[in-house]
Amino acid sequence: MDRISLGNDEFEGRNNAYVLADDAEDELALVDTGVALESVRRDLRDGLAERGYEFADVDDIVLTHFHVDHAGLAGEIQAESGATVYVHEADAPLVAQDPDAVAAVEDRRRELLEQWGVPEEARTELLEFLESADIEGPPADPTPIQDGDRLDVGGRTLETVHAPGHAAGLCCFETSVASETQREDGEAVDERGDEAFVGDAVLPVYTPNVGGADVRVERPLEKYVAALERLADRDYDRVWPGHRDPIEEPTERIETILEHHRERTEAILEILNEHGPADAWTVSAKLFGDLEGIHIIHGPGEAYAHLDHLRHDGVVEYENGTYRLQKETIVLEDVF
Repeated sequence: MDRISLGNDEFEGRNNAYVLADDAEDELALVDTGVALESVRRDLRDGLAERGYEFADVDDIVLTHFHVDHAGLAGEIQAESGATVYVHEADAPLVAQDPDAVAAVEDRRRELLEQWGVPEEARTELLEFLESADIEGPPADPTPIQDGDRLDVGGRTLETVHAPGHAAGLCCFETSVASETQREDGEAVDERGDEAFVGDAVLPVYTPNVGGADVRVERPLEKYVAALERLADRDYDRVWPGHRDPIEEPTERIETILEHHRERTEAILEILNEHGPADAWTVSAKLFGDLEGIHIIHGPGEAYAHLDHLRHDGVVEYENGTYRLQKETIVLEDVF
């Protein structure tokens, strides 16, 4: 798979933009574009130039989700090339930077930060970070897609697999890659191995944030676990994440991420047992310590995702931002 590695100092390590090219049909597509910073723009332009292309040659852009480190340059490339920009219908308004959609996210973020018990000083620091980052880029005019849609781009057919949790519209794109193997008699045969571009649904090093990464998602942990289980059932041979290197044993990696969330759920139950009733910010502090930058929302958001999951399973009760244990004896398998 042809990928261009792009700079990223804030989110999950270096981003990937994947290049899908069919020179015979003169088709060029990108899966994700990176963040709208000059250094990243240069990385992408240089990477395309090494392959004999420029922004104006891009016919299609397939976005795994709306986050700026994946979609930031989409509008700029579209303006230069006229490319079609595909993104899930849930994320399309944010990629288009629709004022009502953006305002709704900002309102929801403020509401949750208060609900989670984030101190005013930390809220101010977060909002100043978000306002100063200046990494969004110009809006794109996206073409909305849904689960199951098939996209013929760059000489490939990509099947859309909606995998919400980290983001409401996060999608993976399943494809098949022809490869040659040798029979025992030496005759070459073609085999097809199923692979997928997975964005931030499955990452090789970090576990994708749930709860804070997209405040629009209701019951984020439940949705993310269901998405991971769906991807595990597809049992890909290899997946291509939005950050860092390809994952050669994706089903194993998915199980590791699921186990991580089981362990985090246990840790939160222990915190509530030892500390007593607490809000999401307090639980986050016990889990992660001091937070800064984007992590001011990621930390309590992750705590909230787990606490919310436990609340819906009747393990904790919630009142005025505070969670307390409702059951003395808890079997983790019953709730996760």
